[in-house]
Amino acid sequence: MEALSRIVLMLLALLALARAASAQQPAPYPVPDGISFRKATIWSEGTRMAAEVFAPASEQKLPTIIMAHGWGGTAALLREDAVAFAKAGYLVVTFDYRGWGESDARVILTAPEPAERPGNRFSAEVTELREIVDPLAEAADWFNAIHWVQAEPQSDTRRLGLWGSSFAGGLVIYVAGYDRRVKAVHSQVGPLDLRGAAAPATGIGYDEATRRARGTLGYPKPGEIVVGNLRGAPIRDHFFSYSPADAISLAPDCAVQIVLAGHEELFDNRTAVIDAYDRFQGAKKRLIVIPTGRCGTRGLRVPSRCRNAHRRAN
Repeated sequence: MEALSRIVLMLLALLALARAASAQQPAPYPVPDGISFRKATIWSEGTRMAAEVFAPASEQKLPTIIMAHGWGGTAALLREDAVAFAKAGYLVVTFDYRGWGESDARVILTAPEPAERPGNRFSAEVTELREIVDPLAEAADWFNAIHWVQAEPQSDTRRLGLWGSSFAGGLVIYVAGYDRRVKAVHSQVGPLDLRGAAAPATGIGYDEATRRARGTLGYPKPGEIVVGNLRGAPIRDHFFSYSPADAISLAPDCAVQIVLAGHEELFDNRTAVIDAYDRFQGAKKRLIVIPTGRCGTRGLRVPSRCRNAHRRAN
Protein backbone atom coordinates (compact mmCIF):
# COMPACT_ATOMS: atom_id res chain seq x y z
CA MET A 1 0.00 0.00 0.00
CA GLU A 2 2.85 2.33 0.85
CA ALA A 3 4.51 1.62 -2.49
CA LEU A 4 1.25 2.37 -4.32
CA SER A 5 0.92 5.68 -2.46
CA ARG A 6 4.44 6.66 -3.51
CA ILE A 7 3.63 5.88 -7.14
CA VAL A 8 0.46 7.97 -6.96
CA LEU A 9 2.34 10.88 -5.40
CA MET A 10 5.05 10.61 -8.06
CA LEU A 11 2.47 10.63 -10.85
CA LEU A 12 0.76 13.67 -9.33
CA ALA A 13 4.09 15.47 -9.09
CA LEU A 14 4.90 14.69 -12.73
CA LEU A 15 1.45 15.87 -13.77
CA ALA A 16 1.97 19.14 -11.90
CA LEU A 17 5.34 19.64 -13.57
CA ALA A 18 3.83 18.97 -17.00
CA ARG A 19 1.06 21.48 -16.36
CA ALA A 20 3.58 24.09 -15.21
CA ALA A 21 5.71 23.53 -18.30
CA SER A 22 2.72 23.84 -20.62
CA ALA A 23 1.62 27.02 -18.86
CA GLN A 24 5.02 28.59 -19.57
CA GLN A 25 4.78 27.83 -23.29
CA PRO A 26 3.18 30.64 -25.31
CA ALA A 27 -0.03 29.71 -27.05
CA PRO A 28 0.42 28.99 -30.76
CA TYR A 29 -0.35 31.95 -32.98
CA PRO A 30 -3.84 31.62 -34.54
CA VAL A 31 -3.13 32.28 -38.21
CA PRO A 32 -5.98 34.17 -39.91
CA ASP A 33 -7.74 32.57 -42.86
CA GLY A 34 -6.20 33.30 -46.22
CA ILE A 35 -2.76 34.06 -44.74
CA SER A 36 0.30 31.84 -44.83
CA PHE A 37 2.55 32.09 -41.78
CA ARG A 38 5.82 30.51 -40.77
CA LYS A 39 8.70 31.11 -38.41
CA ALA A 40 12.18 31.62 -39.82
CA THR A 41 15.78 32.20 -38.73
CA ILE A 42 17.92 35.14 -39.79
CA TRP A 43 21.62 35.09 -38.88
CA SER A 44 23.08 38.44 -37.85
CA GLU A 45 26.83 38.41 -37.38
CA GLY A 46 26.70 34.78 -36.22
CA THR A 47 23.72 35.20 -33.86
CA ARG A 48 20.29 33.71 -34.54
CA MET A 49 17.42 36.17 -34.91
CA ALA A 50 13.82 34.94 -34.72
CA ALA A 51 11.67 36.02 -37.65
CA GLU A 52 8.09 35.51 -38.79
CA VAL A 53 6.91 35.53 -42.40
CA PHE A 54 3.39 36.49 -43.48
CA ALA A 55 1.95 36.36 -46.99
CA PRO A 56 -1.36 36.10 -48.81
CA ALA A 57 -2.31 32.74 -50.25
CA SER A 58 -0.40 33.25 -53.50
CA GLU A 59 2.54 31.70 -55.31
CA GLN A 60 3.57 34.81 -57.23
CA LYS A 61 6.40 37.11 -56.23
CA LEU A 62 5.20 39.88 -53.95
CA PRO A 63 6.37 43.35 -52.92
CA THR A 64 8.02 42.94 -49.56
CA ILE A 65 7.96 44.80 -46.27
CA ILE A 66 10.40 44.20 -43.41
CA MET A 67 9.23 45.29 -39.96
CA ALA A 68 10.80 45.41 -36.51
CA HIS A 69 9.84 46.86 -33.16
CA GLY A 70 10.93 50.01 -31.39
CA TRP A 71 12.67 50.57 -28.06
CA GLY A 72 11.83 47.68 -25.73
CA GLY A 73 9.25 45.94 -27.95
CA THR A 74 9.09 42.55 -29.63
CA ALA A 75 8.06 41.33 -33.06
CA ALA A 76 5.01 39.54 -31.66
CA LEU A 77 3.43 42.98 -31.14
CA LEU A 78 3.56 43.58 -34.91
CA ARG A 79 1.47 40.58 -35.95
CA GLU A 80 -1.78 42.50 -36.39
CA ASP A 81 -0.11 45.03 -38.69
CA ALA A 82 1.82 42.32 -40.55
CA VAL A 83 -1.43 40.45 -41.24
CA ALA A 84 -3.05 43.68 -42.50
CA PHE A 85 -0.16 44.16 -44.93
CA ALA A 86 -0.33 40.54 -46.07
CA LYS A 87 -4.06 40.89 -46.74
CA ALA A 88 -3.19 43.93 -48.86
CA GLY A 89 -0.92 41.76 -51.01
CA TYR A 90 2.51 42.08 -49.43
CA LEU A 91 5.05 39.56 -48.24
CA VAL A 92 5.92 40.66 -44.70
CA VAL A 93 8.95 39.70 -42.59
CA THR A 94 9.11 40.70 -38.92
CA PHE A 95 12.05 39.99 -36.62
CA ASP A 96 13.37 40.48 -33.10
CA TYR A 97 16.72 42.22 -32.68
CA ARG A 98 19.55 40.20 -31.18
CA GLY A 99 18.95 39.97 -27.44
CA TRP A 100 15.23 40.72 -27.65
CA GLY A 101 12.10 38.59 -27.77
CA GLU A 102 12.70 35.14 -29.19
CA SER A 103 16.11 35.94 -30.69
CA ASP A 104 19.40 34.73 -29.28
CA ALA A 105 21.72 37.32 -27.80
CA ARG A 106 25.29 38.33 -28.49
CA VAL A 107 27.66 36.86 -25.94
CA ILE A 108 30.92 38.08 -24.44
CA LEU A 109 33.59 36.14 -22.58
CA THR A 110 33.59 36.45 -18.80
CA ALA A 111 36.68 34.26 -18.32
CA PRO A 112 39.91 33.87 -20.31
CA GLU A 113 39.94 31.62 -23.36
CA PRO A 114 41.49 28.19 -22.72
CA ALA A 115 45.05 27.75 -23.91
CA GLU A 116 44.09 24.77 -26.08
CA ARG A 117 41.60 25.59 -28.85
CA PRO A 118 41.65 22.68 -31.32
CA GLY A 119 40.08 23.67 -34.61
CA ASN A 120 39.38 27.13 -33.16
CA ARG A 121 36.64 25.58 -31.02
CA PHE A 122 36.41 25.73 -27.23
CA SER A 123 34.00 25.85 -24.32
CA ALA A 124 33.91 29.10 -22.41
CA GLU A 125 32.14 31.04 -19.70
CA VAL A 126 30.08 33.82 -21.29
CA THR A 127 27.35 36.30 -20.52
CA GLU A 128 24.66 37.37 -22.96
CA LEU A 129 23.89 40.94 -23.95
CA ARG A 130 20.11 40.92 -23.59
CA GLU A 131 17.60 43.76 -23.67
CA ILE A 132 20.01 46.62 -24.24
CA VAL A 133 19.55 49.32 -26.88
CA ASP A 134 22.46 49.70 -29.27
CA PRO A 135 21.52 51.58 -32.48
CA LEU A 136 24.56 50.42 -34.43
CA ALA A 137 23.98 46.75 -33.55
CA GLU A 138 20.29 47.04 -34.36
CA ALA A 139 21.11 48.69 -37.68
CA ALA A 140 23.31 45.68 -38.46
CA ASP A 141 20.32 43.45 -37.71
CA TRP A 142 18.24 45.39 -40.26
CA PHE A 143 20.96 45.04 -42.90
CA ASN A 144 21.09 41.30 -42.31
CA ALA A 145 17.31 41.02 -42.55
CA ILE A 146 17.58 42.73 -45.95
CA HIS A 147 20.32 40.28 -46.97
CA TRP A 148 18.15 37.36 -45.86
CA VAL A 149 15.08 38.40 -47.84
CA GLN A 150 17.08 38.57 -51.08
CA ALA A 151 16.94 34.77 -51.24
CA GLU A 152 13.30 34.44 -50.16
CA PRO A 153 11.57 32.76 -53.14
CA GLN A 154 8.34 34.75 -52.92
CA SER A 155 9.98 38.15 -52.43
CA ASP A 156 10.09 40.58 -55.32
CA THR A 157 13.29 42.20 -54.11
CA ARG A 158 12.96 45.03 -56.64
CA ARG A 159 10.04 46.26 -54.51
CA LEU A 160 11.39 46.25 -50.97
CA GLY A 161 10.16 48.52 -48.22
CA LEU A 162 10.98 49.02 -44.53
CA TRP A 163 8.46 49.85 -41.79
CA GLY A 164 9.46 51.14 -38.38
CA SER A 165 7.69 52.81 -35.49
CA SER A 166 9.15 54.69 -32.53
CA PHE A 167 12.90 53.96 -32.26
CA ALA A 168 12.68 51.70 -35.33
CA GLY A 169 11.28 54.67 -37.23
CA GLY A 170 14.75 56.19 -37.08
CA LEU A 171 16.50 52.91 -37.82
CA VAL A 172 14.64 52.35 -41.11
CA ILE A 173 15.66 55.82 -42.34
CA TYR A 174 19.28 55.19 -41.33
CA VAL A 175 19.39 51.78 -43.03
CA ALA A 176 17.72 53.00 -46.23
CA GLY A 177 20.39 55.67 -46.51
CA TYR A 178 23.11 53.03 -46.75
CA ASP A 179 21.31 50.28 -48.70
CA ARG A 180 20.04 51.18 -52.16
CA ARG A 181 18.01 47.96 -52.35
CA VAL A 182 15.41 49.67 -50.15
CA LYS A 183 12.83 51.36 -52.36
CA ALA A 184 10.33 52.67 -49.78
CA VAL A 185 10.35 53.60 -46.10
CA HIS A 186 7.58 54.26 -43.60
CA SER A 187 8.92 55.97 -40.47
CA GLN A 188 6.32 56.41 -37.74
CA VAL A 189 7.02 58.74 -34.79
CA GLY A 190 10.70 57.90 -35.08
CA PRO A 191 13.59 59.95 -33.65
CA LEU A 192 15.82 61.02 -36.52
CA ASP A 193 18.49 62.83 -34.53
CA LEU A 194 19.08 62.11 -30.85
CA ARG A 195 22.50 63.74 -30.71
CA GLY A 196 21.04 66.90 -29.21
CA ALA A 197 19.15 64.96 -26.56
CA ALA A 198 22.27 62.90 -25.86
CA ALA A 199 24.55 65.93 -25.57
CA PRO A 200 24.06 66.39 -21.80
CA ALA A 201 25.15 62.78 -21.32
CA THR A 202 28.18 63.02 -23.63
CA GLY A 203 30.62 62.95 -20.73
CA ILE A 204 28.84 59.96 -19.19
CA GLY A 205 28.75 58.12 -22.52
CA TYR A 206 32.45 58.59 -23.24
CA ASP A 207 33.31 57.68 -19.66
CA GLU A 208 31.33 54.45 -19.96
CA ALA A 209 33.02 53.68 -23.30
CA THR A 210 36.45 54.26 -21.78
CA ARG A 211 35.71 52.01 -18.82
CA ARG A 212 34.39 49.25 -21.10
CA ALA A 213 37.49 49.55 -23.29
CA ARG A 214 39.67 49.11 -20.20
CA GLY A 215 37.59 46.23 -18.86
CA THR A 216 36.35 47.97 -15.71
CA LEU A 217 32.70 48.29 -16.75
CA GLY A 218 30.35 45.64 -18.04
CA TYR A 219 27.17 46.01 -20.06
CA PRO A 220 23.80 47.03 -18.61
CA LYS A 221 21.60 44.41 -17.01
CA PRO A 222 18.73 43.07 -19.12
CA GLY A 223 15.71 45.32 -19.31
CA GLU A 224 17.00 48.19 -17.19
CA ILE A 225 14.75 51.26 -17.31
CA VAL A 226 16.92 54.33 -17.83
CA VAL A 227 15.09 56.47 -20.40
CA GLY A 228 11.56 57.36 -19.28
CA ASN A 229 9.63 54.15 -18.83
CA LEU A 230 11.34 52.41 -21.77
CA ARG A 231 12.72 48.93 -21.20
CA GLY A 232 16.39 48.52 -22.10
CA ALA A 233 19.39 50.67 -21.19
CA PRO A 234 21.20 52.45 -24.05
CA ILE A 235 24.82 52.04 -25.08
CA ARG A 236 25.24 55.80 -24.94
CA ASP A 237 28.42 56.34 -26.94
CA HIS A 238 26.94 54.49 -29.94
CA PHE A 239 24.30 57.20 -30.22
CA PHE A 240 26.93 59.86 -30.88
CA SER A 241 27.69 58.55 -34.39
CA TYR A 242 24.14 57.46 -35.21
CA SER A 243 22.10 59.99 -37.24
CA PRO A 244 19.15 58.99 -39.44
CA ALA A 245 18.69 62.71 -40.15
CA ASP A 246 22.01 62.73 -42.03
CA ALA A 247 21.47 59.33 -43.66
CA ILE A 248 18.12 60.25 -45.24
CA SER A 249 19.86 62.42 -47.85
CA LEU A 250 21.86 59.40 -49.05
CA ALA A 251 18.73 57.75 -50.48
CA PRO A 252 17.25 60.21 -53.02
CA ASP A 253 15.59 57.41 -55.02
CA CYS A 254 13.79 55.93 -52.02
CA ALA A 255 10.14 56.81 -51.40
CA VAL A 256 9.96 58.19 -47.85
CA GLN A 257 6.85 58.61 -45.74
CA ILE A 258 7.19 60.06 -42.24
CA VAL A 259 4.43 60.15 -39.63
CA LEU A 260 5.12 62.75 -36.95
CA ALA A 261 3.32 63.10 -33.64
CA GLY A 262 2.14 66.66 -33.09
CA HIS A 263 2.64 66.23 -29.35
CA GLU A 264 5.62 64.06 -28.45
CA GLU A 265 5.48 62.59 -24.95
CA LEU A 266 9.03 61.28 -24.83
CA PHE A 267 11.10 64.04 -26.44
CA ASP A 268 10.62 67.00 -28.78
CA ASN A 269 11.36 65.42 -32.11
CA ARG A 270 9.51 67.80 -34.40
CA THR A 271 12.32 70.19 -35.32
CA ALA A 272 14.83 67.46 -36.18
CA VAL A 273 12.28 65.47 -38.21
CA ILE A 274 10.94 68.43 -40.17
CA ASP A 275 14.44 69.77 -40.85
CA ALA A 276 15.55 66.35 -42.13
CA TYR A 277 12.43 66.03 -44.24
CA ASP A 278 12.93 69.48 -45.78
CA ARG A 279 16.59 68.69 -46.59
CA PHE A 280 15.64 65.43 -48.32
CA GLN A 281 15.81 66.09 -52.07
CA GLY A 282 13.97 62.96 -53.21
CA ALA A 283 10.84 63.58 -55.26
CA LYS A 284 8.90 60.82 -53.54
CA LYS A 285 8.28 62.01 -50.01
CA ARG A 286 5.34 62.63 -47.74
CA LEU A 287 5.00 64.05 -44.22
CA ILE A 288 1.93 63.28 -42.11
CA VAL A 289 1.47 65.12 -38.81
CA ILE A 290 -0.88 63.48 -36.32
CA PRO A 291 -2.34 66.13 -33.98
CA THR A 292 -2.27 63.77 -30.99
CA GLY A 293 0.73 62.24 -29.24
CA ARG A 294 2.59 59.13 -30.32
CA CYS A 295 0.05 56.94 -28.54
CA GLY A 296 -2.56 58.28 -30.92
CA THR A 297 -0.78 56.61 -33.82
CA ARG A 298 -1.57 53.18 -32.47
CA GLY A 299 -5.08 53.39 -33.85
CA LEU A 300 -3.88 54.04 -37.41
CA ARG A 301 -4.41 51.26 -39.89
CA VAL A 302 -0.90 50.82 -41.13
CA PRO A 303 -1.66 49.91 -44.77
CA SER A 304 -3.66 53.11 -45.34
CA ARG A 305 -0.78 55.22 -44.02
CA CYS A 306 1.97 53.33 -45.78
CA ARG A 307 0.33 52.30 -49.03
CA ASN A 308 1.19 55.48 -50.97
CA ALA A 309 4.92 55.15 -50.34
CA HIS A 310 4.92 51.50 -51.29
CA ARG A 311 2.82 52.16 -54.38
CA ARG A 312 5.53 54.53 -55.57
CA ALA A 313 8.09 51.79 -55.01
CA ASN A 314 5.89 49.27 -56.80
